[in-house]
Amino acid sequence: QRRPVESGGGLVQAGGSLRLSCVTPGTILSTFSNMDMAWYRQAPGKDRELVATISSGRNTNYADSVKGRFTISKDNNKRAAILQMRDLQPEDTAVYYCSTTVWGQTNWGQGTQVTVSS
Repeated sequence: QRRPVESGGGLVQAGGSLRLSCVTPGTILSTFSNMDMAWYRQAPGKDRELVATISSGRNTNYADSVKGRFTISKDNNKRAAILQMRDLQPEDTAVYYCSTTVWGQTNWGQGTQVTVSS
């Protein structure tokens, strides 16, 4: 499996929204359907933390800090995981990474920067 590719990061004011996308290049539908996907983030000087997960069965899980504000979903047509983020706060500032796990193999993307100004 190739590495996933994240996009959609940027600079936004507090209270704003962003939509992150994690595309899995060259993935056929049957593989994508069996893929677990997740978003992590890492702020400067902090450890990488789990933000949200979506299983192959579309079960979702969220960090307490983002519950009610972030929504993770999978788009079969685009072979992508989407992280819709709203009501962003300065503490959400971080590099956001996508991970994919299928057939026992996990791959990480390069990350996309999200910066929230107060």
